[in-house]
Amino acid sequence: MGQQQLLLIVLGVIVVGIAVVVGINLFNANAVSSNRDGVVSDLNNLGAMAQQHYKKPGSMGGGSNTFNTGGPIGNGWEIPSQLDTTANGNYSAALTAQSVTITGTGTEKNDAGQNIQHQAVVSPTSITVTQVR
Repeated sequence: MGQQQLLLIVLGVIVVGIAVVVGINLFNANAVSSNRDGVVSDLNNLGAMAQQHYKKPGSMGGGSNTFNTGGPIGNGWEIPSQLDTTANGNYSAALTAQSVTITGTGTEKNDAGQNIQHQAVVSPTSITVTQVR
């Protein structure tokens, strides 16, 4: 009787150990996926702000159909200081007259151990987000 009980205890410990490992892996995968979704959402939001600047007249502080100039002092669009770093990641922008490339680097690491990264290319009529890593 003692050997059978010992075997059942060992089998139970193995099953619980496997369940814990699977749970940890699922948690990590969900964290990365959630961070990717957050970065993409932030990029779409920033892209919409850039398009708003593009379409707004210069006399109202907009870009007058350009991303890199506009307004009474000729400022181009910039990522608002409170949005360049969020809980999802860090963001930077590169401007040309007719497009903005916004790079978002997330807080979670991918399978290769690098922070996840997405890039949004914003034109006057579209926002295209791609996964870099």
